[in-house]
Amino acid sequence: MRRPGNAGAPRYVPTLSTIPYVLPSLTSSAPAAPEAEPKGPSNLRLRVIWGALAAALLFGCTFGGPISFGLFFAAVQAVMLKEFYRIMRASGYKPAFWIGIVASVLVFAWVHFTVGYEYYAKYFGWLQAGWTIYPPLSALPQINDGDTILLPSQLGIGFYQSLLFAHPLAFWASLVALLSVGLLIREIVLWPNNGQPITNVGGTIAGLCYVSLSMSLLNSLAFTKGMFAPRHVFLLIFLIWAADTGAYFAGKNFGKHKLAPSISPGKTWEGWAGGALLTLAVGWAAGYFVPDVPLGHRLVAAGVVAVFGPLGDLAESMLKRSAGVKDSGTFLPGHGGLLDRFDAFLLVLPVLALLQALAG
Repeated sequence: MRRPGNAGAPRYVPTLSTIPYVLPSLTSSAPAAPEAEPKGPSNLRLRVIWGALAAALLFGCTFGGPISFGLFFAAVQAVMLKEFYRIMRASGYKPAFWIGIVASVLVFAWVHFTVGYEYYAKYFGWLQAGWTIYPPLSALPQINDGDTILLPSQLGIGFYQSLLFAHPLAFWASLVALLSVGLLIREIVLWPNNGQPITNVGGTIAGLCYVSLSMSLLNSLAFTKGMFAPRHVFLLIFLIWAADTGAYFAGKNFGKHKLAPSISPGKTWEGWAGGALLTLAVGWAAGYFVPDVPLGHRLVAAGVVAVFGPLGDLAESMLKRSAGVKDSGTFLPGHGGLLDRFDAFLLVLPVLALLQALAG
């Protein structure tokens, strides 16, 4: 007997062709699990590899002589300035990127050759005339060729060289003035599509003062009494490394009181104290590495690093936090940017250069 609603309706009879759709689990295999993507090196491994490569390059260029030292750190400060301008752009400003980079290399080269002029004069056989860093015009450059002395006028010494060595402050003022003129011309050309001209010009010059000029003062440590002293540079590197290492371990194990929670929540006063103690210890023990530097000078340098190194770190952290940037760059995988690695130098070097100048 048929149901009323099914009168005349064809009966559904499953066939072999429909079985795969009815029982897929019986006729087809389960989909294969996706292959795991090959894992790259871990962050720790990247840090170790790139840290070792950077350390080897730093060591080789510094001990390779003043020329390799100058080229290496001129490039380092240029990258640091680039990363500083990147932070500024993240904050909405538009500094003159290429003008700043070119000016930074010129500033570093000027400081390098001015501070190291006595070394280069001896190296190339020039005859000094009793000057220290900035010689009188009568002493520039005199080639020692037996009894023959070539005066500056005979060597083509012109206005630039005279201004550079005889009046360094006037030279620096002229350089800043020319840079300001160039930056203002840039803003005139790009107006009104380049933001605020005053902040752009000010930010460009601020980067040069904060990064390039500070890093250029590293030359005052590298050249001492007419000699190139790469050990002095590494003494500073060891002191800053000691401050960071001591602060890390002391803060990790004993840290309770925040140093600057609004800027860097991980830093503590206990960590700072641990870093300061280790820095002083390294300064005391470094006499075996730099026997020409008196103990008092080493301890003063260690004290400067212990105080101004963390301040340099906090200053850069404040800039990044204000711009919403985690790292200044990606130049060193696993380490961030060069500005992250050398931020302590930017406040330590001006203080050390001032103390060195006052001590004579």
